[in-house]
Amino acid sequence: MTLSTTPRATARLQFHKDFTLDDAAALVPYFAALGVSHLYASPLFKAMPGSTHGYDVIDPTIINPELGGLAALKRLVAELRAHEMGLLLDVVSNHMGVGGAGNAWWQDVLEFGPLSRYAGFFDIDWAPPDPALQGKLLAPFLGSTYGDALDSGEIVLRLDDEAGFCFDNHGNIFPLSPRSVALVLRRVAPRLSRRFAEIAALPEPAEEAARAKVELRAFMADNWAALDEAIAGFSTPERLHQLLQRQYYRLAWWRTAAAEINWRRFFDINTLAGLRVERPEVFDAAHCLLLRLYGEGLIDGVRIDHVDGLADPGAYLRKLRRVMERAGANRPEAAAQGAPYIVVEKILGTDETLEPRWRVDGTTGYDFMDQASAVLHDPDGEAPLSALWQRLTGRGADFDTLEEQVRRQILRDNLAGELDRLAAQLHRVARRDAHTSDFSLHVIRQGLEEILASFPVYRIYAGPAGHGAEDARMFGIAAAAAAARMRKADKPVLGLLRRWLLEDRPFRLPPGPARDEFMRARIGFQQLSAPTAAKSVEDTCFYRFGRLLSRNDVGSNPAQFSLSPAAFHALAAARGAAFPGALLATATHDHKRGEDTRARLAVLSEIPGEWEAAVLRWMRLNNVIREDAGPDAADELMLYQMLVAGWPLTLDASNLAGIDAYARRVAGWQKKSLREAKLHSEWAAPDEAYESACERFVLGCLDARREMLYEIIAFANRIAAAGAINGLAQTLLRLTVPGVPDLYQGTEFWDQSFVDPDNRRPVDFTVREAALREGNASLVNWRNGAIKQVVIARALASRRQQPDLFARGAYNAVEVDGAMARHILAFRRHHAQEEVVAVATRLVGGFMIQRPLLPPFAWGNASIPLKSGKWFDVLSGAEISSDGTILLADLLTQMPVALLRRASES
Repeated sequence: MTLSTTPRATARLQFHKDFTLDDAAALVPYFAALGVSHLYASPLFKAMPGSTHGYDVIDPTIINPELGGLAALKRLVAELRAHEMGLLLDVVSNHMGVGGAGNAWWQDVLEFGPLSRYAGFFDIDWAPPDPALQGKLLAPFLGSTYGDALDSGEIVLRLDDEAGFCFDNHGNIFPLSPRSVALVLRRVAPRLSRRFAEIAALPEPAEEAARAKVELRAFMADNWAALDEAIAGFSTPERLHQLLQRQYYRLAWWRTAAAEINWRRFFDINTLAGLRVERPEVFDAAHCLLLRLYGEGLIDGVRIDHVDGLADPGAYLRKLRRVMERAGANRPEAAAQGAPYIVVEKILGTDETLEPRWRVDGTTGYDFMDQASAVLHDPDGEAPLSALWQRLTGRGADFDTLEEQVRRQILRDNLAGELDRLAAQLHRVARRDAHTSDFSLHVIRQGLEEILASFPVYRIYAGPAGHGAEDARMFGIAAAAAAARMRKADKPVLGLLRRWLLEDRPFRLPPGPARDEFMRARIGFQQLSAPTAAKSVEDTCFYRFGRLLSRNDVGSNPAQFSLSPAAFHALAAARGAAFPGALLATATHDHKRGEDTRARLAVLSEIPGEWEAAVLRWMRLNNVIREDAGPDAADELMLYQMLVAGWPLTLDASNLAGIDAYARRVAGWQKKSLREAKLHSEWAAPDEAYESACERFVLGCLDARREMLYEIIAFANRIAAAGAINGLAQTLLRLTVPGVPDLYQGTEFWDQSFVDPDNRRPVDFTVREAALREGNASLVNWRNGAIKQVVIARALASRRQQPDLFARGAYNAVEVDGAMARHILAFRRHHAQEEVVAVATRLVGGFMIQRPLLPPFAWGNASIPLKSGKWFDVLSGAEISSDGTILLADLLTQMPVALLRRASES
């Protein structure tokens, strides 16, 4: 069977210097035996030294040497082909890693400013409102204030072999401009000084500067004394300051970026600079290796990171597909065949759908992750858990209100520089038209802030040719909310912003600066709304809103507590019709909680009364360890959720070393949570007293000398079996609904992980390989997680045997009859003569069970329709006879999930 570029199933691996391409090659036989068709790699291009994730690419033209380089990639692909497998690559098109000295494009911009051949590669405003930044970019990389860094000697002038004369700040290299080099050399090397002065006057100075640096190195090789004399002339803080003022950058404390940044970053991260891949020369430079890899058959498709950061995602994706198709015209016969597989990392808002004109295969699966989790929550738990949260913490249970408040905070504290830059651009647009010239910078900024505070989706996609109906609807929702808050005298700016950001067509303006600025402002708004949403919701609200943390994850809307089976079925069928090749994820490198951590937490939605009684008892027990400094009630309530949800199933009270390791993991999660919440502490200004008090509280909760530890263990065990049923249910859903199932590294076993870096810990593949070889796990030893691997392997084997059924088969809900109907989710997939029926148990937290299976009597007379004849349960191996219906008491005797195939097809 010829391998298709569209995967049957993927396995996501995180590469770094301690897990290389050769390490992955050694695991290919395991993943092949598991049933995976494609490995799905984190970014492989050269990243910042020591990068643990690869999203800080500094050179997209080479494979990261820390991972083994191109030779190791070819070895991995050879092993994959030997096992009839392929490779997908995560690609970062939106931004690059900057800082340090490794990004040659960025270093060139620092050296030559607007004259750099790469100046147009990055989104830099060379004419911002701040006079001190005219013709310069802000370089917010200092660990202390600029003056303190000068006085303490943290900024050193030296001669670097590659950069030439530069400033060195703890390994961050800032090259001197040619005119500055001329100044430094004026007394010790007059001829070279004149050479660099002449270079500074050139419109394209880079090539001549490179040649002059060769001459400089040759000169200095024989004139070290002259080098020392030249540097000594700028040894005082005053002289260094004078020299720094002559650069194309303004070196600054990292905290200044929030208010003064004049270039686009990835969110608010100073070490990730936005790329302008909408420009042809940037696209070509950033994708040359990618296209070569695809053309040579080394990769079969790509995942595009943070697609909403791009200027025009639709145009980019359509172009990417075209050039990949051209590059793949002569792929080797041994490579996977078919169209390039392209998925996008896209957070879909409530009721938002992926744009079909993008010509992608789908999203990376955050939408499915949300749906598979929500359908396992009991809607009856929303009201009591909301009341508990409000009563104990004094905080509201209205997530939308919280989101609006946090959006304002993010725009004020984290993205003020981006908002100011956008407002200034639109103010310049306003001044060009007599009809809009009276709108002040202040009122334009206010209008933008009000709209962004209520924007219902990550962004809209209004381009040069106008906008779509959904763009207009989403902008209208935000504008209406803004109008309700603004004073009457200022409301007219909202209509103006609608014209500028949505309605007017830039091509009606004559070509030139006016049209360019208009379009840059429109794009700038869209590129600001996305990070505003991400920083506000995922990176802040999710750490403040603790009603039930299983509903706080990437792609989720915590305001939506649950999802009905009917709604789940409708969404699954719609995905099958529109994007049958979309990835289906339940765990990722970015999740806030592991898939089985969420699954166990979901049980609390079914037993809110038990949970409330436990929490109140624990708060009383812990009065003796709670300090005045912290934690507050909200942080305490969220901690209790994580303690019971993350408790390892195989850990008991006698294992003190294991308990200590768990405590350290929880404390790590808690510190990140406190800082992301930005209430008591934050990354920019940590409150060590509060954090330390909270850490002592964690350790006190898990102290083997206290009753509290045993309470935590008991409650974790109370909900563990029901949580495991949820975990197996969402695993089956991922493997059988329309789409391509994605397996995140290590989650073949129970995934009780927390947010990164906890979810990126090394995986023990040796034990997983051994379990797969044995292949006889059952519910008897369910706590070790091998039963989950069995479900995965057997379902993937079914996908391999019936590829067309799962790739193109129709999807229909199966009605459940009987009093227990709400506890089952069932559906049918069928294509041509092939058919499977998937059955998953749900909402069993109210049953006191010790293993993940309801006793047969609990099902009563509940049944599902099943065509008459012999059936085979792929998961349990049981043979089943149906006379048109099947009792659940007869079906779910060995596992809480089933995947039924006609016996003749098995």
